[in-house]
Amino acid sequence: MSEKEFAVFNPSSRPVEELPVIFGFNNGGPPGWMSGLLLAEDGTPLGGHLCTNEGYMRGDLGTLPGSRPDRHIKFQSHYPDGYRIQFVPYDQVQANEKLMAAIRLSEAASPSPTENADEA
Repeated sequence: MSEKEFAVFNPSSRPVEELPVIFGFNNGGPPGWMSGLLLAEDGTPLGGHLCTNEGYMRGDLGTLPGSRPDRHIKFQSHYPDGYRIQFVPYDQVQANEKLMAAIRLSEAASPSPTENADEA
């Protein structure tokens, strides 16, 4: 994938492949209610969007250059030294090792529902 196919914030002009990744991905759902999520490679959730179909997700999530500048404020706050975005279609989520590692980190950082439940 060329640099022009995904959004990049690179204030220090580092080699793009060295920048941390923010994953935009299709987390599934029926047509009209597909869940697009944004997850930093360190496991930090950075947003989401319900989409009518996967074709609109890249723009709705801000993974395309110039799309959703409002989202990039949060991305730049999380990765002030730069980042690159990678969109992962639904049928490729399970095969993307870096995305799956980020999902595991996110799950490990999130308390389970029973950890926050009041004891009766």
